[in-house]
Amino acid sequence: MKKAKNIITLLVLVSLVLVGCTSGASGDTIKIGSKDFTESLIVSEIYALALEENGYSVERVPSIASSVIPQAIENAEIDLYPEYTGTALLSIFNLPMDTDPDSVAETIRTAYEEGGELTTLEYAPANDSQGIAITTAASEEYGIETISDLQANAENIRFASQGEFEEREDGLEGLEGVYGEFNFESITVYDNSLKYQVLSSDEADATPAYTTEGQLSNTDLYKVLEDDQNFWPPYNLVPVVRQEVLDANPDIETIINDINATLDTQTVVDLNASVDIDGRDYMEVAEEYYNSIQ
Repeated sequence: MKKAKNIITLLVLVSLVLVGCTSGASGDTIKIGSKDFTESLIVSEIYALALEENGYSVERVPSIASSVIPQAIENAEIDLYPEYTGTALLSIFNLPMDTDPDSVAETIRTAYEEGGELTTLEYAPANDSQGIAITTAASEEYGIETISDLQANAENIRFASQGEFEEREDGLEGLEGVYGEFNFESITVYDNSLKYQVLSSDEADATPAYTTEGQLSNTDLYKVLEDDQNFWPPYNLVPVVRQEVLDANPDIETIINDINATLDTQTVVDLNASVDIDGRDYMEVAEEYYNSIQ
């Protein structure tokens, strides 16, 4: 009987050792960073929860300025963070414009890996691109579903700008080069923070927007127009990770890729809305979402 108990004890110890070897194998703490806005905070927290669930020790490094975070991961101040494919392409590496999501993802992975220190994982379907939001009422009245439709009906549309949009190459000037001239009924400049208030109070019909803004969860009031001529590059969420961390902990790739596969644009809009519109804590929202996909 005593011998049987010893065998059972030995088997339990072996099982514990095996678990320790397969989860958080290096024993290091994974430092997960985020940029200083709601979406990045939520997504990085979901990553952190997934790694902790799989046995990793995680240190959260939140709210790093967008201009600083590329240097933070290069300097090993963080090990992993959610970036955007378009940001990496155009702002970090200053590479030529490309509007194909797969091509952009491959281009930036190659650019990150050139130094041998960084790489990317699979990008998420969620696309936080530039776009144009229109009131649902105006969309239905004039049959406007795409930016081509907007151009064709521009004389009926009061456009709420944020000042520089008309002159930027990635703004109205660039759009007109692809879609043709937009002869809006009027163009009025408002502070960016007021744009949805302006639309909801019927002071304007359309405005520049980012396609995962929380206010866009209210489809009774707003909708994002389809960029049917693919003017804007994709801004898919893409994890950037230190290569040495990934080499020491290869299962991180599967863990984070599985999370990213669940994050489409509407999901991220709704997560942002929970924080920015409903006033909930981003960590609570992230945990609720993570539990919902288990």
